[in-house]
Amino acid sequence: GRAEEVGRLLAERGCTVVTGGLGEVMAAASRGAKAAGGTTIGILPGERREEANEWVDHAVVTGIGHARNLAVVASGDAVIAVGGSWGTLAEIGFALRLGRPVVILEPGQAVEGVPRALSPEEAVELVLSLLGGAAA
Repeated sequence: GRAEEVGRLLAERGCTVVTGGLGEVMAAASRGAKAAGGTTIGILPGERREEANEWVDHAVVTGIGHARNLAVVASGDAVIAVGGSWGTLAEIGFALRLGRPVVILEPGQAVEGVPRALSPEEAVELVLSLLGGAAA
């Protein structure tokens, strides 16, 4: 899927992939990163390391529920938003507040002024260019 491809492409470019550490989109991005030999970090909402998906190398147990979305964003250099959940929207807002570059992968949340990418490749290239080419 698209999230898995984003994870793989980021890992191939030397980036560490940070997610919320649970299932669905988060697991897919982590799985893609691991398939490319990358490193993954999962910022968990709960109080148990065992909640992390199997592709998380480093689990950060927060016990702070949805507030962990701020920690996910603050732990990275940029955000590629995949999917349309409320958590994704919260992360976009936190990233903008913190001054982190954000790219929304289509189809995704509609947020004025945030660049959008049609493919995982375009999303990764755009976010790396916004970072000045430095691997995060």
